[in-house]
Amino acid sequence: MSAQYVIGIDLGTTNSVLAYAALSEDKPQVHVLPVPQLVSANTLESRSVLPSFLYLATKEETAAKAYSVPWSTNASEAAGYAARSLSAEFPERTVGAAKSWLCHSKVDRHQAILPWQAPDSVAKVSPVTASQRYLEHLIAAWHQAFPESSIRDQQVVLTVPASFDASARELTREAALNAGLPDSFVLLEEPQAATYAWLNGVGDRWRRLLKVGERLLICDIGGGTTDLTLVEVAEESGELTLQRAAVGNHLLVGGDNMDLALAHFVAQLFEQKGLHLDPWQSISLWHSCRNAKEALLAGTGPDSQTISVPGRGSRLIGGLVSVTVDRNAATDLLLDGFLPTAQLSSKPTKSRAGFREIGLPYEADTGITRHLAAFLQQSLGGNGLTHVLLNGGVFKSHALRSRLLQQLQEWFPQNPPKLVEGAEDLDFSVARGACFYGWTKQRGGVRIRGGTARSYYIGIETAGLAIPGVGRPLKALCVVPAGMEEGTETAVPSESIGLIVGEAARFRFFSSPVRNHDRPGELLSRWSQDEISETDSLEATLPAEENSDDEYVPVKFHSRITELGVLELWCVHESGDKRWKLEFSVRDDAEAT
Repeated sequence: MSAQYVIGIDLGTTNSVLAYAALSEDKPQVHVLPVPQLVSANTLESRSVLPSFLYLATKEETAAKAYSVPWSTNASEAAGYAARSLSAEFPERTVGAAKSWLCHSKVDRHQAILPWQAPDSVAKVSPVTASQRYLEHLIAAWHQAFPESSIRDQQVVLTVPASFDASARELTREAALNAGLPDSFVLLEEPQAATYAWLNGVGDRWRRLLKVGERLLICDIGGGTTDLTLVEVAEESGELTLQRAAVGNHLLVGGDNMDLALAHFVAQLFEQKGLHLDPWQSISLWHSCRNAKEALLAGTGPDSQTISVPGRGSRLIGGLVSVTVDRNAATDLLLDGFLPTAQLSSKPTKSRAGFREIGLPYEADTGITRHLAAFLQQSLGGNGLTHVLLNGGVFKSHALRSRLLQQLQEWFPQNPPKLVEGAEDLDFSVARGACFYGWTKQRGGVRIRGGTARSYYIGIETAGLAIPGVGRPLKALCVVPAGMEEGTETAVPSESIGLIVGEAARFRFFSSPVRNHDRPGELLSRWSQDEISETDSLEATLPAEENSDDEYVPVKFHSRITELGVLELWCVHESGDKRWKLEFSVRDDAEAT
């Protein structure tokens, strides 16, 4: 059955959105789907977004079906507004930031670890499962609205951060398939989706707004991450084209950090009243400050906001303790903490602590302007910046939006970057843009070219004399260049490499968002951590050849980027009659043929 609709899904850190358009229309009419969800126990309402929070009910609540929904038999979990509301009162039972955990390679993202550091009495879930639950909820909402149009028969585009490496993308893909999305769904980077939403909004006028050689910065500050992407305007056969030129590193700094900074400030106000918050009160305060931040930074927000936390002392059990936060004080705190004035030559500071907890690796330097300066210095190559597109709920604040634009204009005074017109739909732009991209992919229209956002490498252990206690030096062989398009493949020129077969082996993978000129077959003997970072390794036992006692076989490599954006690395025997496939993923074993 051919698709009737194209569906764009923004699986966000703090909110998830589904947008859709009928493929039968001559021009895409993109709509946002209202999502039925619990807003409190036994109260179901439709909202335009699904907050990306999951509440894990108690045994008593599960038995009473306080958080059951008509489309599911699972009464032990609740996603959406109800979960978000309960996060302040019961943080130990509420999962948040699951998307950020998907890219945290220091933990097993298939293990039930969320809510992080919750007591053993809480039945935890994995980051993959939490992401799956949000998608299942959106799919159920779709089927309630369009019961005759199964989502498996539609064209679906799901967004991920541009900075997600191959492992995080694979985990997102796994959650999506488990939730019920069609096998043919496509992954799209969020900054590109925001750009497509802008293109849909301005129509053909974009060709008059942008000129050949101009450069557009997409700065997307979401709930958990900051995504930076640079797009260049080029010309091909007399037609203007858009090409993604660079993407930034995965920056775990965003709205969540702002909430935490505000919570730290408010905790000091509580201390002035003689109340020292315990750990769970502090987490509750963090969640409460999310709502306060959004209210205080809104264009028509109040001059002050009351923030409360549940009492824990003997005199306060069951009650609330409150303080009042001034709008100007909160705004100054967030401006100076996250968008401080910086030089274009500035670099973010790094943590020097010898030990740290295994929790989410938030950036040590919250100065987004310093991260932005480092990105532009690395990606512009001495050229100027002409336009900027802002995305993310943070930029609903006029103060934050103005501060960032002012900083960019100070960096490039000769030709100050201009804010592009028509990019106002910050809550829904990523989902809308994903939908518009899917429509143009099917019906034709302007496309942003770019291929893979990173170069990918495999670790090759060097031969030589062994030294006790010292590992053999490692070289990095480029197997995928930055910009390799989906649906293409390439042979990787190199000398024959020994592939371990018949026993467990660890395959190490690396990636770089900045080494855009490395070609397949280029072998690096040294590199800096700022250039190349290690991603998930793969533990696998590849089958040995029959009647062979060899520990390794000589192979060369053949890489392929599937239409879905998944990297496949083939190890081809030099004789050509045998090959093994390593999927660039975090699965427990590798497929071999």
